[in-house]
Amino acid sequence: MTSLTGRRVLLTGASGTFGRHLSVALRAGGARVVGLDLHARDDNELPVLGCDLTDPAAVPAAVREAVARLGGLDLLINNAGVGGPAPAELPPDEVVRQQLEVNLLAAWRTTAAALPALVAARGRVIFVASRMAVLPLPLAAAYGVSKRALVAYADALRHEVGTHVGVSVVYPSMVASPIHDSTAEAGLSLRGVSRPEPVEGVVAAILRAATARRAPRDVATTRRGRLELAVGRHAPALADRLVRRTLAARLAAGDLDAAPLAAGMLRRHRDPG
Repeated sequence: MTSLTGRRVLLTGASGTFGRHLSVALRAGGARVVGLDLHARDDNELPVLGCDLTDPAAVPAAVREAVARLGGLDLLINNAGVGGPAPAELPPDEVVRQQLEVNLLAAWRTTAAALPALVAARGRVIFVASRMAVLPLPLAAAYGVSKRALVAYADALRHEVGTHVGVSVVYPSMVASPIHDSTAEAGLSLRGVSRPEPVEGVVAAILRAATARRAPRDVATTRRGRLELAVGRHAPALADRLVRRTLAARLAAGDLDAAPLAAGMLRRHRDPG
């Protein structure tokens, strides 16, 4: 294991649920941390630079400033993310575009801007993905697509820079946070579909990836998560059957009756002919 002491860390989404807990844990381990988030925060312990990660012109300048403050860069944690309902049967809208921009392209931009400093330090980059990258769920197509694409980007990056920069992906399940608010407001709660897990477990998994002697490729946050990753990757047909069974049970129980975005699925479920 490697120590966090003195490590220079850039953390995106620093003001969010994971970001706040991560920054505390990183600093407790002796790391120096600069955050990026949409709004700047004047905090002596954790400076957060304001940056719209969807703005291609703003990201390189913000990363340069963060690296200058830190005096180099040992670890980039791409944690920023957004969610929201997006049925695959409907045409993509602004919700879809935003998730692709934040969950995929923002991480790509930030990583590209940080790579020269990471290569110089033989550093690491960690992507916070989602279990939905390998075990997709209905009515959340944009989130699953964006997170699966993020994993594909991490895989390509590993082939290109893996001789000099460690590349890891962490796969949390559902953690109580505002990222789920819009989904719940649309009547599409993940209750009964995804098992909640504590934020502390996600933070611990990210720290394991950051301090392992060799950067691990894929990191699950729970034992159940390791099983779900294995099923999703090696037995996708079985994963499909499990999701369909869970969905059928929710539809039969009326859990989605009040969700307009689920109307098509409800209609097809009740009139299969």
